[in-house]
Amino acid sequence: MAYRAMYCYAWDLAEAGVATVIDDLRDRHINTITLAGSYHAGKFLRPQGRKGKVYFPEDGTAYFKTDQSRYGTIKPIENSLLSSQDVFEQCCEHDGIGVNAWMVLMHNSLQGQKHRDSCVANAFGDCYIYNLCPSAPEVRDYAVALCSDVTERYPVEGISLETPGFLPFEHGYHHEFALVRQNSWLNNLLGLCFCRHCTDNAKADGIDVDRLKSWVSGSITSYFSSDVDYTDDMASSFWAADLVTNPDLGAYLRWRCNVVTTLITEIRAAVRSDAKVAVIPSVARPSGGAWYEGSDLGALSEAADCLEVCFYEPDLGRIRSDLHDVIQRCGGAGNIRGLLRPAFPDLSDRDSVVSAVGILHDAGVEDVAFYNYGHLRKSSLDWVAEALGQIGSGS
Repeated sequence: MAYRAMYCYAWDLAEAGVATVIDDLRDRHINTITLAGSYHAGKFLRPQGRKGKVYFPEDGTAYFKTDQSRYGTIKPIENSLLSSQDVFEQCCEHDGIGVNAWMVLMHNSLQGQKHRDSCVANAFGDCYIYNLCPSAPEVRDYAVALCSDVTERYPVEGISLETPGFLPFEHGYHHEFALVRQNSWLNNLLGLCFCRHCTDNAKADGIDVDRLKSWVSGSITSYFSSDVDYTDDMASSFWAADLVTNPDLGAYLRWRCNVVTTLITEIRAAVRSDAKVAVIPSVARPSGGAWYEGSDLGALSEAADCLEVCFYEPDLGRIRSDLHDVIQRCGGAGNIRGLLRPAFPDLSDRDSVVSAVGILHDAGVEDVAFYNYGHLRKSSLDWVAEALGQIGSGS
């Protein structure tokens, strides 16, 4: 059967009862729980929360029982919930529903604080503790071990990998604040990593990283020293001009794509052979902007078993456009899953959810998932049920 999944957090299932949630999901044509196996901090509003409506998860922890002997310098820290129950085990033991592990990789402030030399660092040497750097050998070892660990210890059907690469500057940390107006040109330059791992490896591949780093830091310093503010359209044009005219910048961004693609290749080789490896390639909207994070959509769709693409858009026209572009980049729809949010700020009514699922299905995207059980009102879950009922099981 096709993948019909609901993204879930362990704390929501533990609170409501695993069996209760599974019965609720199965009644709505869901056949898979995509359960967070490693996750970051947050502040989450839960419309159906039994024990409070706002939840703050522990930062950067693992929600499955780990084998610490698998890991090197960076070792996962288990979530405190595991001291009372193992939600992964309970889900896997329940008949009639599959379990897929949702693994957040590089976005981990807890590990970043403990391993600053393994984090992204900008052109001024500032450490971004919310983003482990995929160029760092100890980070790559951690990511590979984390993914093989969960698939060896639990009979999960597969894994979905989120944040496999370089996060944008404006995505990532608590109470982000600036008294300088943000724009895409500035944020893209601030988000480039020049840690020693990226610098050394890119130099070895023939890129003049020192020259690029000097240009980036000089451009940012000049901007901060001025009294100008780039508007959105101007900033986008200036960034495009830099991409075209600065060969070091283009080469470095392409090199970053290889960093992420090879990491996914290593994970696929290490993970249990019958477990499907999906990649959530980007936090960007539209998905074609994933290249900035080191996600080459076409290359990743070949390195992994499929892409699990977030079609987080507020209207159907944008979903159609994004889907068309992703299909073109991946050479077809056969290795694409769609991920939708059936609620504000995206698909906030019944007709939109039903139509969005139909758009994916008609384009050949049989596998579809929804974010997120704990965040949704009951009405949104009902919309999901109706949408899936109209396209069938995909068997």
